[in-house]
Amino acid sequence: MFIPLKDENPTEKFPVITVSLIALNCLIFAYQILSPQGLEYYVLKFGIIPYEITHWNFQPSLPRVAWPLSLLTGMFLHGSFWHLGGNMLYLWIFGNNVEDVLGHFRYLSLYLISGLSASLVQIIFSPNSQIPMIGASGAIAGLLGAYLVLFPSARIKTLLFLFIYVTIIYVPAWIFLGLWFALQVANVGLGGGVAWFAHVGGFLAGMAWVWRRMKKGLNVHNYYS
Repeated sequence: MFIPLKDENPTEKFPVITVSLIALNCLIFAYQILSPQGLEYYVLKFGIIPYEITHWNFQPSLPRVAWPLSLLTGMFLHGSFWHLGGNMLYLWIFGNNVEDVLGHFRYLSLYLISGLSASLVQIIFSPNSQIPMIGASGAIAGLLGAYLVLFPSARIKTLLFLFIYVTIIYVPAWIFLGLWFALQVANVGLGGGVAWFAHVGGFLAGMAWVWRRMKKGLNVHNYYS
């Protein structure tokens, strides 16, 4: 197992959107767990249920938001402290540099487009699932894909666990993110309550979005070498 601790890739501007997204996700999770209805209530009400979308179920039996809206609300919900913490760690480490290059508006657009793309890919491969899909991981996966395109040589300070052996290493982003993506692909058939296809779809959407912007003239040469 490997956990990113930081990247050696300084930013020039304060990451307003990244910090705002982290704050928003944390506030929503706090509301989920402190509310009298409890965390599960909000997961069932605002999570993404693929079956509703693939079967055009506009009047679900549960008191839920309409499914088009759930595609947005689901990406701001989390199921546990670990779920939230892991996502926010990746969002902070990799998101701030992407925001620095793209600017605030384009960065937010990338985040939302990646999240929606991730959900749609998961729905395509699990069309009959009635398990609510939640979490920011699909959107954040898009930022990882964008980071790989923009900063392949940036060094990632990584906490590495090999059985009882624990150490800190520095690896290029293309190795760290390449391994991360390979693990998502390797696990797509395992399930286990994780939307692996969403991670893959979000990652590829982020890469494609940045590549398209670079073809249109996005200049990244001055940001990392």
